[in-house]
Amino acid sequence: MALAARLWRFLPLRRGAALGPRLPAGTSSSRGHCGSCRFHGFEVMGNPGTFKRGLLLSALSYLGFETYQVISQAAVVHAAAKVEEILEQADYLYESGETEKLYQLLTQYKESEDAELLWRLARASRDVAQLSRTSEEEKKLLVYEALEYAKRALEKNESHFAVHKWYAICLSDVGDYEGIKAKIANAYIIKEHFEKAIELNPKDATSIHLMGIWCYTFAEMPWYQRRIAEMLFATPPSSTYEKALGYFHRAEQVDPNFYSKNLLLLGKTYLKLHNKKLAAFWLMKAKDYPAHTEEDKQIQTEAAQLLTSFSEKN
Repeated sequence: MALAARLWRFLPLRRGAALGPRLPAGTSSSRGHCGSCRFHGFEVMGNPGTFKRGLLLSALSYLGFETYQVISQAAVVHAAAKVEEILEQADYLYESGETEKLYQLLTQYKESEDAELLWRLARASRDVAQLSRTSEEEKKLLVYEALEYAKRALEKNESHFAVHKWYAICLSDVGDYEGIKAKIANAYIIKEHFEKAIELNPKDATSIHLMGIWCYTFAEMPWYQRRIAEMLFATPPSSTYEKALGYFHRAEQVDPNFYSKNLLLLGKTYLKLHNKKLAAFWLMKAKDYPAHTEEDKQIQTEAAQLLTSFSEKN
């Protein structure tokens, strides 16, 4: 009705109705001016039929524009609803441990511009790469593929903690194929993104855990790698087991028993700090953790082996 009212103002009330006085016959100017003629109200020049057709075309154009807006808005709403549906399916498959099905689902949308889809695709690509049945050649391709998805997600949304987290993880994985120099250089970038993820979501235990792994990795860096790092960088990355332990405990406080590897690393870090009693406590928890994934099974095995060697030495 509002649209009809706006259009009604521009249309004559009846066929043949005047829209204002006509110019006197013969009044004209080479530049379109009317000389001393004054206008009162609307002035129509030329054929009134042409004028009406122009108004009709304008009205139709306006209608077309409003229709386009309505359709565009509906399309955006539909697209958003579809993305939400895909994300729900993806999260269900992830929680169910359906790694390959999740990857197959998300690769259908690999051209998406949605950061939520892209970081999940980066994660899924990496998870498939980690499967024991994935060949070394396939693993390398998937690792680089995961990094590309994570990069795109970061370009689309720098304010999402998961985007920073998975970009850092994928960049770290790529380091395994690019040599010690690239790996050390990337370490600074990786740390920045883990810290940003924690800043954006202090309640995400995984980001905190990963920062602990970063500290643990550089605390136990072999001497020859440390020497290379000192040659390449004025201030090479470094850390301590105490810092690593702090992050692992913080992750456990945020979300107790959220991840078997956090339990294992608490045990291993205490071993590095020569606290055998607390090491045994956390290693037992890692060994008894319910195995939902391949990684959980591997961690159970490693924890059991450490406990056995620990007992033998005592």
